Amino acid sequence: MPEPSAASTEITASTVEHLAGLARIALTPDEITSLTSDLDSILTNVAKVGEVTNADVPATSHPIPINNVTRPDVVADVLTREEALANAPEVTDGMFRVSSILGEEQ
Repeated sequence: MPEPSAASTEITASTVEHLAGLARIALTPDEITSLTSDLDSILTNVAKVGEVTNADVPATSHPIPINNVTRPDVVADVLTREEALANAPEVTDGMFRVSSILGEEQ
């Protein structure tokens, strides 16, 4: 199969059949027709995007810079163990007691 050039981005039914064979996908004639049109449209639109790119525009993954919103860690008043466990339904050895979810064999 010949390599498509930058000027030739048209997808043909034989190209779709070849790619389906490489991917080991069985396609019906209707699917081949539909995929030929869809893939040709996709390549045409990608080519349009490629026309507007130039060296003055840097490649980006996001249109605006992404900054992680963080705050400084500040030590504040914390609960004591007794305060944290005060409203717990069950406490064992200074820890929350919860029912087993894995069973006895785990």
